[in-house]
Amino acid sequence: MKKRAYAATLTAIMFGGMIAGCSSGGPSAGTSTPAKDTGGTTAPPSATTPAPAASQQPKAVTFTWLAANRVEGPVKQDWETFKEIEKKTGAKIDFQVISEEALPEKRKIMIATNTVTDFILVPNQDGRDFGPEKVFLNLKDYLDKAPNIKKFFDNNPEAKAQATAANGGYYSMPVLESDPSTKGFNYAWYVRKDLQDKYGLKAPTTVDEFYQYLKALKEKHPDSYPLTFRTPVSSPNLTGIFTVFLRAFTGVEGFINETPGSGGQYEFAGYHKGFKDSLVYMNKLYAEKLLEPEFALLTTAQWEERLLTGKSMVTYFWKADMDPLIEKARKANPNNKDFDMNVIPQFAAEGVKNYQYARPAVGTSGLAISANVKDKDAAIKFMDYLYSEEGTNLMSLGILNKTYKLVDGKPRYMEEFGTSPYVPLRRDWGVWFPNVSINNAIARAAWERGLDAKNKEINASYAKFIIDAPKSIVKNADEQEIEKSKLNNLNKYFDQKLTEFVSGKTPINDQTVAEFIDQSKKQGVDDLLKMYNAAYKRTYGK
Repeated sequence: MKKRAYAATLTAIMFGGMIAGCSSGGPSAGTSTPAKDTGGTTAPPSATTPAPAASQQPKAVTFTWLAANRVEGPVKQDWETFKEIEKKTGAKIDFQVISEEALPEKRKIMIATNTVTDFILVPNQDGRDFGPEKVFLNLKDYLDKAPNIKKFFDNNPEAKAQATAANGGYYSMPVLESDPSTKGFNYAWYVRKDLQDKYGLKAPTTVDEFYQYLKALKEKHPDSYPLTFRTPVSSPNLTGIFTVFLRAFTGVEGFINETPGSGGQYEFAGYHKGFKDSLVYMNKLYAEKLLEPEFALLTTAQWEERLLTGKSMVTYFWKADMDPLIEKARKANPNNKDFDMNVIPQFAAEGVKNYQYARPAVGTSGLAISANVKDKDAAIKFMDYLYSEEGTNLMSLGILNKTYKLVDGKPRYMEEFGTSPYVPLRRDWGVWFPNVSINNAIARAAWERGLDAKNKEINASYAKFIIDAPKSIVKNADEQEIEKSKLNNLNKYFDQKLTEFVSGKTPINDQTVAEFIDQSKKQGVDDLLKMYNAAYKRTYGK
């Protein structure tokens, strides 16, 4: 049984070292045009039209929902937005709250023991793997009772592909992240602009200039480690050190990924000539104390503390987190009144495409219902409401004229929330809250309509680097089994071995790199490449 195999990995996961944090820092992703019809989830907000689930007198019911506290604020049981949802549906949400760092392991344990909460955001892969084993409810069996869920799948074929298990069932409702036509993006290099201006530093545009930039900061602040990253170090964290520098030197984002302009071809970064160069470069940063020495172990709080106190001055992260960091630094210390941050250009090694993938249309996580929920019909009815226009707007935008308003018929968050509205929205309203929000596309669209000049300039400066996100591929049962049996172990090996290379524990030479490649092959990297490329070809006929 897959659950048994899943459970067998938990001990190693829990005691094998670093606990991986949540992979998103700022808004989870996506920009969307609200007028576009995507299954009833991104239509223009309406304060008057009730969804079918709210058309009758609601029956009182309570559902549990796993959620994690955020740096923006803790989960609250009395958010006004969810009080409004309760009025509409009769459904009260009892959030089961844990820390952000503990969330991935808690979720794995719940799945392995079939004790998931009534509602839970899970990786869509887990939905496909464990739904057929009666961990999650098969939504396909209830489409005749759930017009909004049916419409969602009908209008979002990529989401449908993400949700569909090998037996044909749908076990999660994938989170919508973006309108692909906008080419919205998430990440940027940002630096201490006040120090850059003070020392007359030029923003780097190449890997060598970036190294010299860090050296200059180190000379001015000998006790600092100018560069820091938030863990986990690599997959699935797109802001991890390995993901970032492997892309810059090999053109492959992370260890295994579709490469730009290849027509869906998946490649392994280790096979590229720039792979060894990336190791040498990262090791040089580490050896010269330009890189945070605990780069593979930092907690979210420690990463933030490094930036707020000036122990580090450069990071690659969610662009939306910049303004909250600036505000927090200035409030934390009167001596930080001049603290300021801005972006520097994205860079790549010579001959390597300098790119960042746009936000995907569909995310890797989705909302699932426990197969053990007591009242299955009530749970489906509640989920269907959440995917109605009214329900989705409450979850992603909040309450009209309290958290957002309509400008020229389109939603925009209230000006008093500032340039980073997701902070008060999450903290005070439970709106756009990770592991709760089901449509980040309309949330981000409302945010970006109210951006100030600085953030609009940041978007414009990165526009030339942004390319279309890879398409989701549909894997059959055998392919899913190959991925499940090999990918997690490979990612663990990659992270462990590259940490050893970067920290100098393993010397970097032709022999050790060849040994790394050989071990990667033994653990199935070629099997995964063959599987991904075959699945892409079957899915898209190329």
